[in-house]
Amino acid sequence: MNNSTLTRKLFFRIAPVVVVTIVVIGAFAFNSATREINNIYDAQLIDDANVIWNLLRRPMERAPDRSPKQIEDIDFNMDNQLAFNEDADDYADAHMFRAWADGHIRFYSSTAFPSDVPQQKEGFTTLTYNGEEWRVYSLPIPNTTMVMEIGEKIALRETLVSNIVLNLFFPLLVLVPVIGFLIWLGINSGLRTIHGLVRQIRTRSPDDLSAIPVEGLPRDLLPLGRSINQLLEKLGHSLTLERRFSDLAAHQLRTPQASVKLLLQMLGNSDSEQERQTIIADLVASNNRAIHLIEQLLRLARVSHHPLNPIPVQLHHLVASVLAEFGNIITSRQLDVSLDGGETAQVKTDESLLRMMISNLLDNAIKYTPVAGRIEVVITSESDLWRVSISDSGPGIPPDERAAVFQRFYRLDTLHTDGAGLGLAIVADTADRLAATIELSTPRWGGGLRVDLRLPKSR
Repeated sequence: MNNSTLTRKLFFRIAPVVVVTIVVIGAFAFNSATREINNIYDAQLIDDANVIWNLLRRPMERAPDRSPKQIEDIDFNMDNQLAFNEDADDYADAHMFRAWADGHIRFYSSTAFPSDVPQQKEGFTTLTYNGEEWRVYSLPIPNTTMVMEIGEKIALRETLVSNIVLNLFFPLLVLVPVIGFLIWLGINSGLRTIHGLVRQIRTRSPDDLSAIPVEGLPRDLLPLGRSINQLLEKLGHSLTLERRFSDLAAHQLRTPQASVKLLLQMLGNSDSEQERQTIIADLVASNNRAIHLIEQLLRLARVSHHPLNPIPVQLHHLVASVLAEFGNIITSRQLDVSLDGGETAQVKTDESLLRMMISNLLDNAIKYTPVAGRIEVVITSESDLWRVSISDSGPGIPPDERAAVFQRFYRLDTLHTDGAGLGLAIVADTADRLAATIELSTPRWGGGLRVDLRLPKSR
């Protein structure tokens, strides 16, 4: 399924807003035009009533005959150029007047209401005659019984408003496609910077993780450009570490494999049974070292890719169960191991990763502690943290090398115990993922190594 382009999405968000705006403006224009035209035409009715009163004043005051008289129209004829203006004729037919005196019609136009339509009340009224609405204005003459009545068809006003709106609508109808085209061009022009950014990233080789230039980016796109550069920097750092790890892993695996190959050749050339048994024992030891290295590598990979599943974990119980797993080797080496404090300690973390981290720390302590040596595990509370302190009576680590031992495959020259140099590296990576901290120091009895692991308390 093809996703719509950003240009199309923006266009279909902006275009309806423009159309709705035009419609709203048209509605306001229609209402405003209707209101203004009504005001103007009402004012014209008032003026017409005053004009007709001034024209009929003397005839109405002096004429003895009080019978109604119609004011004859002078119809347009073919000799009059105005006769060709049908709109003007329709306009004239849409008006009427009646002049009242003593409650009787004295003068009226040919388009006036008949006498059975009563005189309208003073001011403006609206009435329906022959299915058409009329706007009527009645002007009582002060100090007399005379009333001037002027009427006009409301349809005349509505037609005028409709013509005005239509004259505005058709140009807008032509302009809408033009406005849409200009919006499309404007969006494309505005997105040109993004297209250029995409082009820069797309045309790069997989090995090119250098930063993209962000100096010319608009202010709104600066966070995006900087975020991409941060991602590229992290990817570069990660790839560098992975390449280094792969090289070191290959080197570390090559050594036991070369040893196995050499021992197999020696086994084939051995003459005595005692020599063969010695070589076989060396083969088993070399194979065990390779297996241990592979297990450590798998653990390291698991730390990097294992999805976190934080759950409440009883810290004291977990440490005790890990110690129980080392029970046989602790007994065989006659080690003095103790676990104190933290019976109520609880942390919310990934249990499997925490178990693996503590297992690596205890494994190192047991491995480097001499026979009949001492290992002390203490769990204490520190503000919003739980501290797990693992102290041993082994050779310890010099202060100037304590930071380096967390690097992968780093091994101390002073230690002669077999190891891959990955134990503390696994611990450091796991601690980063679990938001824990590790600190190396000297035990309170003055010799060996103390590891302080601090974990956030469960909330």
